Amino acid sequence: MAFTVSVGEVDFAALRKEKAYYVDKTELIYELVNDTKNKVTLFTRPRRFGKTLMMSMMENFFSIRKESKALFDDLNIARHASFCKEWMNQYPVLFVSFKDVEGDTFEAAFSMLKTKLADLCKDLVSVFEGSSVDQDDEQIFKALKAGIAKENDIKSSLKTIMRMMYAVYGKKVILLIDEYDVPLAKAGESDTAANNYYPKMLEIVRAIMSTALKDNEFLQFSIITGCLRIAKESIFSGTNNFASYSVLDERFSKYFGFLKEEVDKMLEAADRSEAAEEIKEWYDGYIFGDSYMYCPWDVINHVSALVYKRNTKPKNYWKNTSHNAILLTFVKRTEFDVADKFETLLNGGTIVQKISDELTYDTLHSSEENLWSVLLMTGYITKADAEEDGETVSLRIPNREIASIFEDTVVKYFVETVNGDQINKLITALWEKDEAGVTRIISDLLWDTISYNDYHEDYYHAFLAGVFVGRGYNVESNKENGLGRPDILLKDKKNRRAIIIEAKHSQKEADMEKDCKEALEQIITEKYAEGLKGYEQIVCYGAAFYQKQVKVMLL
Repeated sequence: MAFTVSVGEVDFAALRKEKAYYVDKTELIYELVNDTKNKVTLFTRPRRFGKTLMMSMMENFFSIRKESKALFDDLNIARHASFCKEWMNQYPVLFVSFKDVEGDTFEAAFSMLKTKLADLCKDLVSVFEGSSVDQDDEQIFKALKAGIAKENDIKSSLKTIMRMMYAVYGKKVILLIDEYDVPLAKAGESDTAANNYYPKMLEIVRAIMSTALKDNEFLQFSIITGCLRIAKESIFSGTNNFASYSVLDERFSKYFGFLKEEVDKMLEAADRSEAAEEIKEWYDGYIFGDSYMYCPWDVINHVSALVYKRNTKPKNYWKNTSHNAILLTFVKRTEFDVADKFETLLNGGTIVQKISDELTYDTLHSSEENLWSVLLMTGYITKADAEEDGETVSLRIPNREIASIFEDTVVKYFVETVNGDQINKLITALWEKDEAGVTRIISDLLWDTISYNDYHEDYYHAFLAGVFVGRGYNVESNKENGLGRPDILLKDKKNRRAIIIEAKHSQKEADMEKDCKEALEQIITEKYAEGLKGYEQIVCYGAAFYQKQVKVMLL
């Protein structure tokens, strides 16, 4: 059978039916149900670490509305025959996701919540047709389905539906809630009093969770996922037998993300084992509890690309999947002196910080400790030592992919804070063909940015492009011109003149002059200037960068 991976598929049944490659995580079901007595279990992990697929897998296993034996026959859970007989397709399951419950205002977010609940009810219509459920519950259910339920009925909606399911099946309900904290994450982002709806949304979410989880006689057990554990007193107060497992906890640490042996096995099945080292460099490095994990989203995307084209190079699949503004917010906070810590991390070092895994979204930015905790819980940094356990944790950047996100953030911060007078002087020096002046000013600008050793060529391209953006010029970076792609093209159409800069990243300081000349030769041989028809003045520069040093030569 041909090897296939399914990028972005979070429906377990669909994944299995289309015979796509599946990394078997089904043992989690047995370990969670057989080995614990948790009434409520919360798993917190970064986005793109397989939480939703895991929840879909559990829904398919437990749901009395499904016939799932064929989906699980060749998976690890099938080895527990008596357990499967007792639990597989034996319980009513209510599965709800709050993934899209967000908005710029409370009204918009609350409308999305009503839509989510309406969709949930529409999927359950056939369950309650002809059944003897309570008439008042039935009226509330119809209002939820129509999206016109009262606020108090929305607050108790999950318990109402569970009571109805119990009336139909005569069995307690397994409740699965995916991405429970998304409504609060968006509400907590607002930095203006007029748009701050966190207290309102907290009231709604707290009520939904409390009525569904606390002293609910219709609840068999509940499994919940999210990015952060919101402090118990805010959401889960009074919930009995509550257990939470974050990136710091050893138990269940191997089930979210891919282990090395799982990645190696996938690459072998795809006949792409030679890519193992590159994949490790780019997508490995997370430590959850005592387990070393790869990001599954990245691995699946890259393996899919490798299957299509064997020599595909790794790239950043992660940066556009979640909100990266937290990093920029962090480095811009003048009351926190984090520049030295960022430099340490970007140079491959570790920092030691006090960490809390109980936070509230309205206070995430209130302290440096909270911000480092958020970066850890959301996957931007990771533990440096699997054996470490406690409030104070050694932290590092996990891999090349996340390092590039840090680099992008540094460039963006530089662009937003750079001295405008310096940029004007640089542009003047460029037009006046002042090699020494250009070199000196770019060196000064580099000195003002966060420093690290492992600069990549893309960093310097982004740095140069950022210098000129918003200065009244048409700035192009790596666009098609002539027979090649100049790194930076600065067009002054009004005066029919342009500047071309080709940049090189030198491996050592002694190579800078040679690399400058190579950059100038590239401008000539690739005929960059020939793509600029009608421009009367074209000034060309070769630039070589080594860490925070630059050498610029005029053609």
